[in-house]
Amino acid sequence: MNTSRYHGHYVWRRYRRNQLWLQLKTNKVVLVSSIVLLLLTILALLAPWISPFDPTNLQQQNIMDAELPPFWHGQSDSRFVLGTDGLGRDLLSSILYGLRTSLWVGFWAVAVQFTIGTLLGLSSGYFGGWIDRMVMGMADFQLTFSSLMLAILVLAITQAALGAQDYHTWSPWLLILVLGIADWPQYARTVRASVLAEKHKDYVLAAQVLGYRSRHIMLSHILPNTLSPLLVIASLQVAYVILAEAALSFLGIGMPYANPSLGGLIGSGFEYMLSGLWWIALLPGLALVLLLLSINLIADWLRDALDPKNIGQRP
Repeated sequence: MNTSRYHGHYVWRRYRRNQLWLQLKTNKVVLVSSIVLLLLTILALLAPWISPFDPTNLQQQNIMDAELPPFWHGQSDSRFVLGTDGLGRDLLSSILYGLRTSLWVGFWAVAVQFTIGTLLGLSSGYFGGWIDRMVMGMADFQLTFSSLMLAILVLAITQAALGAQDYHTWSPWLLILVLGIADWPQYARTVRASVLAEKHKDYVLAAQVLGYRSRHIMLSHILPNTLSPLLVIASLQVAYVILAEAALSFLGIGMPYANPSLGGLIGSGFEYMLSGLWWIALLPGLALVLLLLSINLIADWLRDALDPKNIGQRP
């Protein structure tokens, strides 16, 4: 076994990690975005413990407290820092739970996309032949449809088939499944291109000669060398999935109203905009914009930082 090769690979990976950390520390915009995203994630994870109220608990809702303004308004209530919505729910608690929902759906939907796309892309590029033609044919067919329009169509049909009550019970998992399946071709095409470039290299041929199974070669040897573009795609897709979930909830076919999401809060408060109750829609909208902006800034930096052309350059 050539230990110098593996030692050199280890040193190279460590060098790249140091370069990424140095670029992150010197890029103030990305550093602030990372802090904001970390703070929003912590608030979302701790929402059940730090929220003043539980917006999913009907017993804590009082219609007499509906449409109260935020704390800076003269008619505000000290119990509700950011005011209440049309049903009397505390808006601060609803936003924290909405962040939790958005991040939860975004993470698991991207995990589904990543898993399906990576496995199909590895198989397509490594085996070739009819498997390659079948996988790429499915990818090309799916790319002819807008993923958001496909999600709207599938969820609308499912809602009509199950009924409102059963649909609201299963809607979180349906959202993850639909948004996860809708965008796997991006991962598959990227992985396939990387596998076609890697599978004829010496380390893959050596693993084949040593008798390793194809599954082991694909997952343990080829996949680690294709992770950089996949991480960039996944980081961008988290923002897209969160935005798609917000749009679907705004249209009423996403998360149920009893389970607050940022899109649902914006949709429920949209009808109050012209009546002067702007905070019901604007404050959740600002939280959504802040979340998406921080993710997109980090994803753009990650795309540039992991570009092989930029490795070794000073930030």
